[in-house]
Amino acid sequence: MKLFCYKIRPFNEFGNLATLADQLIFSDRSADRLLMILKMRGTRSTSELAEELGISVPGARQHLNNLTEEGLVESRQEPRGVGRPAQRWSLCEAAQQRFPDTHADITVALIDSIRSELGEEALEAVVGHRYRQIRDRYRRELKSVEGTEARLRRLAELRSEEGYMAELVSDGDDWLLLENHCPICAAAQSCLNFCRNELGLFQAIVGKSLSVAREEYLLDGARRCVYRISART
Repeated sequence: MKLFCYKIRPFNEFGNLATLADQLIFSDRSADRLLMILKMRGTRSTSELAEELGISVPGARQHLNNLTEEGLVESRQEPRGVGRPAQRWSLCEAAQQRFPDTHADITVALIDSIRSELGEEALEAVVGHRYRQIRDRYRRELKSVEGTEARLRRLAELRSEEGYMAELVSDGDDWLLLENHCPICAAAQSCLNFCRNELGLFQAIVGKSLSVAREEYLLDGARRCVYRISART
């Protein structure tokens, strides 16, 4: 696979993710960068994290131990053919609070109020209006962008600007749009139409020559949402 858009190391090369990190009050401390790596890349060994951070393995282990005490990361042993099992690290649920879920409490409260006071049809109308606003904005942003790859790369950038920590990856003749975070997760859990509309949104943006399928889904227990974008045959 060939990775587009963003790299993990060094931290100041994140492009749009650097702006997001500033918004999240992330510093350039190794511990904060470590959390970002685990969020973006998933499970990693101590040595892999040390390499991506550009620090020693003992130094990485010290940060990981501190984060474990804070309840932000956890580890498991992964057997290897020879030698001691590898220690693999991942984020705990508490660490997700370091990443934005856009006005989660008030959004869920508003959804519940619309549903109870105005009914399900009114809620669907509100979600549909949001979908059309985002679709139209994406179309304006992509209007002058030529070429499929460039358009998809720009789409990933737009999603990252909104907090989805998105990446574009090539996979043979297809592309994968990876969304490593969901800033509307609480709202999506309360109203699944947000997710259904998201899939339709991507299809509307990429056009009839491409198909979009969701391969991993955060609300089904996956670490992130992944969309496969393929040329229609």
